[in-house]
Amino acid sequence: ISPAAIADATKIFVNGCWVGIHKDPEQLMNTLRKLRRQMDIIVSEVSMIRDIREREIRIYTDAGRICRPLLIVEKQKLLLKKRHIDQLKEREYNNYSWQDLVASGVVEYIDTLEEETVMLAMTPDDLQEKGVAYC
Repeated sequence: ISPAAIADATKIFVNGCWVGIHKDPEQLMNTLRKLRRQMDIIVSEVSMIRDIREREIRIYTDAGRICRPLLIVEKQKLLLKKRHIDQLKEREYNNYSWQDLVASGVVEYIDTLEEETVMLAMTPDDLQEKGVAYC
């Protein structure tokens, strides 16, 4: 890899170690988020931060980070539906749990560093604003 290629690309860090570069950081972040929501390859507690100004993507997998659950928004609509809530209410009969919401991509855990880089709606009424990814 030439030094010129490095200067034009986004650097990728995992737990503080520089592991590579990528030429399309938006596509990479979309893929990483999709994999985290599917929980097949990336577990839900992994944090992914894109720093546009520094041209860096920082991924953290280490323990001890404070994470909070957020509801996922796509196309200005919550992915959480009434049927999810009904299933949770009747969980003693159907074994549906909070972890099932995470596994189905309705809820995502975000740590404090990642929270600073995403668009949050504070209430469902705020979902009309474009670019909101979480509530």
